[in-house]
Amino acid sequence: MRHVTFEPARPPDTDGMPWIPTGPGKSFRPLRFAVDGWSGLMRLEPGPVCRCTGTPGRSTPLTSRAPGRSSVPVSGVGPGNYVYEPAGMIDGWGAVGDGPCVVHIKVAGVIEYLGEDGQVTKTVSAATQREVYLAWCREHGMRPAEQILG
Repeated sequence: MRHVTFEPARPPDTDGMPWIPTGPGKSFRPLRFAVDGWSGLMRLEPGPVCRCTGTPGRSTPLTSRAPGRSSVPVSGVGPGNYVYEPAGMIDGWGAVGDGPCVVHIKVAGVIEYLGEDGQVTKTVSAATQREVYLAWCREHGMRPAEQILG
């Protein structure tokens, strides 16, 4: 039997959303949080952003905007490209070019950021990213978008 929902589509105004900083040269606009993952737009400024990420879950990045270009050393993702990163894949993120690069990313599971020694330095999940968003909203006196919270 087919499941039908009557929940209306309520897309967020992504162009009107602020970029929420998540680290040097890196920020995001959340699109949707769920129990098993999240999706959002990630903005990378030119230059190295994070050396390596290990993905115990799965992610599916799609580079979406110029003038910057996304450079994923292992995956080879460039402007307009899509890549499926299976669980356990290790890669690195950075942007090259004269401007920022915006990447649409959908993550199922968690992302582990690795230090130069290969040890996990930070783990992010739907819950941690959601809390970053909520804390930013509280700090800036903004009401969280209900359609994003899941």
